[in-house]
Amino acid sequence: LIWSDIPNNRMLRYDDCSGAVSVFRSPSGYTNGNTVDRQGRLVTCEHGGRRVSRTEYDGRIACLADRYEGKRLNSPNDVVVKSDGSIWFTDPTYGIDSDYEGDRAESEIGASHVYRVDGQTGAIRVVAGDFIKPNGLAFSPDERKLYIADTGRTHGRDFPAHIRVFDVTDDGTLKGGSVFAECTAGLFDGFRVDEAGRLWSSSAEGVHCFDPDGTLIGKILVPETVFNVCFGGLKRNHLFICGTTSLYAVCLHVNGTRTF
Repeated sequence: LIWSDIPNNRMLRYDDCSGAVSVFRSPSGYTNGNTVDRQGRLVTCEHGGRRVSRTEYDGRIACLADRYEGKRLNSPNDVVVKSDGSIWFTDPTYGIDSDYEGDRAESEIGASHVYRVDGQTGAIRVVAGDFIKPNGLAFSPDERKLYIADTGRTHGRDFPAHIRVFDVTDDGTLKGGSVFAECTAGLFDGFRVDEAGRLWSSSAEGVHCFDPDGTLIGKILVPETVFNVCFGGLKRNHLFICGTTSLYAVCLHVNGTRTF
């Protein structure tokens, strides 16, 4: 398991066989969200480089996206890869708002969008432009729906603290965008989906689990704010939980989708 320690500008690695924790990459470019593509390569959002990168098999790091219409991205936050090879990521300003999780800078784009990078051509386009601070995102098991969190509440008490759900068309455009769930404890950040379509999301009190219709059906209470989750293990039935200062894990009776 690989995860980001953003303020310390490093990525850590947990070995589930030995229980050992080691440094995977330092400095890391203030990395945030990570995923893997269909070839098993690590795809990473970097606040410092203001880009989405990919770690090749030989360890080289390739830039997948760092600009839109000639302007630098803000600070890519979270990323998923669809089965057609396209890369979808969110780009709020958290990494440039201060020097805590990156380097303070002005936004060249002037807004926070959700982007899609074509898996064949590398062309980048905005797929959702009406978010305040887009954050975590994940596809439904059949990839017909895309869930995206908006953590705009960090920048205004009347701004969103919810997850929206979109219909994904065959050409990669999004339709709809209704509110799927409102957060009742802090903010939603990263989340993942299990094989039955249930959504497991971070929150200020732990992990919230939602049915596909948006009904909150359970919680995993954690003694600190949670920021991201990931299914792992040989059968993807272990939920790894990134808290503020600690890594947690719980064995579930469900299996996660492949976290591309």
